[in-house]
Parts: sequence; C-alpha cells; structure tokens
Amino acid sequence: MNFTKEILSWYYKNKEDFPWRLTSDPYKIWISEIMLQQTQVKTVIPFYQNWIKKFPTIYDVASASDEVLFKYWEGLGYYNRVNNFRTACKEIIISYNGVIPQTKLELMDLKGIGDYTSSAIASIAFNKNNYVIDGNVKRIMARILCLKDFSKSSFKKMDKFLSNKIDSTNPGDFNQSLMDLGRTICKPRQPVCKCCPISSACKSFLNDTTHKYPILQKKKKKLPHYKIGVGIIWHNNKVLITKRKKNALLGGLWEFPGGKVMKNESIQNCIKREILEELSIDVNVSSFITEVNHRYSHFSINLHAYHCFYKNGNIVCNAADDWKWVRIDQLNQFPFPKANHYIFPHLLNQEVA
Repeated sequence: MNFTKEILSWYYKNKEDFPWRLTSDPYKIWISEIMLQQTQVKTVIPFYQNWIKKFPTIYDVASASDEVLFKYWEGLGYYNRVNNFRTACKEIIISYNGVIPQTKLELMDLKGIGDYTSSAIASIAFNKNNYVIDGNVKRIMARILCLKDFSKSSFKKMDKFLSNKIDSTNPGDFNQSLMDLGRTICKPRQPVCKCCPISSACKSFLNDTTHKYPILQKKKKKLPHYKIGVGIIWHNNKVLITKRKKNALLGGLWEFPGGKVMKNESIQNCIKREILEELSIDVNVSSFITEVNHRYSHFSINLHAYHCFYKNGNIVCNAADDWKWVRIDQLNQFPFPKANHYIFPHLLNQEVA
C-alpha cells in the first residue's frame, strides 16, 4: 500500500471543518495550536471563535491588559500558555516587524513554542516539510512499529518512518491526518482498526497485538490534595477580591482571599489567619457558604467558603499584586480560577453590610 496516499485520502474524505482549518492566517493557526494543548477540540472551538473576534491580530494581543486577556482565556486553564503567547506576540512585533516567522527553528525561539507546536505551525501555515509528534502520533507509531517504549531508539524509528512518509506537497494535511486518525480511529482504548486506512501497514494489527501498544506506563503518583478556606469579605455591600502574583500558579487571576488549612486547624481559624497574613486586616468569620471539590492538573482541592466581615486594619498586599472592593454583579468582569466560580451562584442577590 501507499501509506501517504491512503492516509491523505482518508483525511480528505473524513476531516472536520474546524474553524482554524478554514484559514491560512498563521496567527489563527498558531493560537489554535496553543489552545489545543492539553484541551479537547470541542472545548476549544467556542474559546477560539470568541478570541479571534476580540483579538484579530498579534497587535491586539500584545496591547491587551491582563484582565481582558485572562477573561477571554478563562476556563481553558494552564494560564501560562496565554502569558507566553502574549510575550511571543511582542517578540514578533519587535524582532520580526509584526510578521510571524516561517521556519521551525525561528518559531522555537519564541516563548511558549516547543518542538511540536513549531512543527505544526510551520507545516500547516507555511507548508514546511516538518512532521509532528503529539500524543496521538506517538500512539499510532507505537502500534505501527510495535515500539516497546518511547526511548531515544524508538524516537529514531519514528523519525525515520515519518521523514520518509510525510507528503512534501501537503505536509500540514499529512500531520493533521495522523492527529485526526489518533483522535477518532487509533484511540487509546478500543481502536477501530476495521475502519483504519493504514491497518495493512500496522505491525501490531497484523500480529493481533494492537491492545499491547503503547506499553502501559507506571501509574502516576497520587496527586496532592489540599483543604482550602476562603473568605468572602463584606464591607458596605461589596466584597474583597485579590489578584494572584503573576509568577505564582494561576498568576494574574483574581480570587477570594484564603489559603491552605494547617494540621489541627479549623477552617474558620485558617481563613482568619490567612487574611491577616495576606492583607494585614482583621475579619469576623461568619456563616458557611458552600464547599467545592475541584481538580487541577497537579493537585486537587476541597475548598470551603465562608462569609466574613471586615473588622479593622489597612489593607496591605503581602501576598497579592492588587486588591479591589467590588459588587457581586461585577465579579464576572474579572478572570477567576474555576473553583472560585462555583461560589458565585451562592452570592447572587446577597446584600450583606
């Protein structure tokens, strides 16, 4: 069989018209690749569409404030991606007169662009002969070549195979065909081999060992779990929000002040202590609002929110970049971590002195 011809033929018959596939604009292709990192396609589509409307060029991204930029990213997670993207946009404006570079090596010099993303942009936007290796492609290659692991030796075999098979006329389509195949046919569990256009070139299929590849990795360590207490601090019918330090996890987002509950510490005492340490103010901790369980990529939290009332003290940002008193109906104007959003519905129509 002609591997390249068969995979491209399948792709042209079955590809989905995602919005970033309906453009040749390298900026739009680039932002789609950044959004698609660690995020499912169906989740990305509305974010991508809203983003392009708000930020149609790299200049719009470079000049945007944290609040506006993060608000349009809110819900996608991994906020370092958007920080890096803005930095890269500024680099292009300064170093390339606003023109996105075309080669893989030049793209890799930009903040937040690694091997995979540079290859994807170069091949899809600029028709450069660079193959991509993402999770989907690795899985396909493991099954086609019966690779026992993803060692240097295995990657050399992938390199040789993909270098020989990539279509020099349509490298972007070739790369997207493999990614689509991994997403829809050569899935992690229960691959649909009977519908695969390249099954006759797949060693594990021919040996009836598809279920063995890729080799299962050792179980990841259990994620750390934290109990968190946060205070909804009221004063003159407004609540206090603080902005996380930019170099911290979820940096640049706003949140309700609080922190981790220490061993043998009550949640109420934790909230009072954290607020005093972070903001140098004293509060009265009042009634319980809600409990939120949320999982991030590297840890999970059990968050407890309580109404609090400002008592005394002048606010000093000991552990934040900024603070504001806002009305409840203004909360949606600010980018917040997802866990905080679960508290919002419990605060609607509240008027607390």
